[in-house]
Amino acid sequence: MFEPNAAENYRLRMHRARSVILTDEELVEIRAAQRTFEGAYIRTALGQFSFALVILKIFTSEFYSIGALFALYGTGILITSLLRRQQGNKQFFSETGEDGLHQKKFRTSGNVVVVLTALSVAAYATLLILTLQLGD
Repeated sequence: MFEPNAAENYRLRMHRARSVILTDEELVEIRAAQRTFEGAYIRTALGQFSFALVILKIFTSEFYSIGALFALYGTGILITSLLRRQQGNKQFFSETGEDGLHQKKFRTSGNVVVVLTALSVAAYATLLILTLQLGD
């Protein structure tokens, strides 16, 4: 996605990612990761975009900043989901370590959780400030 020729660079059992034939267990693992990570992030981002659209269409112009905030929040979640997808592809398809030995390295999504937590705290703190300014 972000890398040129990613299908050529990722390998599984010494095959390029675009030409490998996956086992049933590997297909289940990939589909579960896509449902869990990609689907959840995309659904959350779409929900934020929908809520922003509702705010922008229904409420008066004094609420536009709140609608824009939710649109930006959805964009941040969407970008985070793209980064998580890239990490997942690297994790699944790259078997060769830096030392040349064949090994799979499991990496938790802790850094994505930290990014999403910081994004959410910043968005809701800004929402609180914007809500308090509505009365002025």
